[in-house]
Amino acid sequence: MGIFLFDVAAYAAGLAAFAGLVLFVAPMGPLVMDLSVAGLVLFVAPVGPLVMDLSVAGPTLTAVLVDASLVALFGVQHSVMARDGFKRRLARVVPAAAERSVYVLATALLLALAFVAWRPLPAVVWEAHGLAAGALLTICVAGWTLVLASTFAIDHFDLFGLRQAWLHLRGRPYTPVAMKSPRLYRVVRHPMMLGMLVALFATPTMTAGHLLFASAMGVYVLIGIAFEERALLAAHGEAYARYRREVPMLLPLPRRSSPGGGPETSESSTR
Repeated sequence: MGIFLFDVAAYAAGLAAFAGLVLFVAPMGPLVMDLSVAGLVLFVAPVGPLVMDLSVAGPTLTAVLVDASLVALFGVQHSVMARDGFKRRLARVVPAAAERSVYVLATALLLALAFVAWRPLPAVVWEAHGLAAGALLTICVAGWTLVLASTFAIDHFDLFGLRQAWLHLRGRPYTPVAMKSPRLYRVVRHPMMLGMLVALFATPTMTAGHLLFASAMGVYVLIGIAFEERALLAAHGEAYARYRREVPMLLPLPRRSSPGGGPETSESSTR
């Protein structure tokens, strides 16, 4: 029961971190990420004159270095903990049923750290109004929706560790989720990452801080995909190689199908 409760708590933390990320870059007037925050309470506080008046501009170079380090720390954790070698070491001290939840919890904690420690860079890069602003906001919402939908297209509860906990609670052995090709993964191989990039860059108000965050996360996404695809090729061989030939990575451009038909596999989370 203890492992199950831990996994449920980690799942809740993961959902909270996702919601926090959406709010962190949400175009709600002055961006929350560009307001100087002394703690998580101020981060989740309504954006208004009080919070703006508390904003204290620091040295630009310091802010860039701190913010870039926060994203880099998240990227290192997200990639290293997903590697098989790290998982084998972690399995020596953490029950297998809790391994995924440890990963989810660590991700949530590092995102929370970024929310709290982020240094504001409020200089405006672009600002849209009227129909253009509405269109960008719609695209942003569509991006976040794609991120969430992509988790359910493969197996949301396995991705966040709840399936492992439930099987352990019932005394049943864990079985990996079978490779499949749901509709989203027949359009691009990494719809979750595509949604993330769209959501981060499609904003009516782009500040220097937002652009730094989005660009750094974009670099992480490309590096993470390279590692993930290498792992998927090693795990699934020619089946995934054929899938890569038939389905584009991020841009939904048409490709010629092989004589065998559509892809038989899809992205399997190695994150």
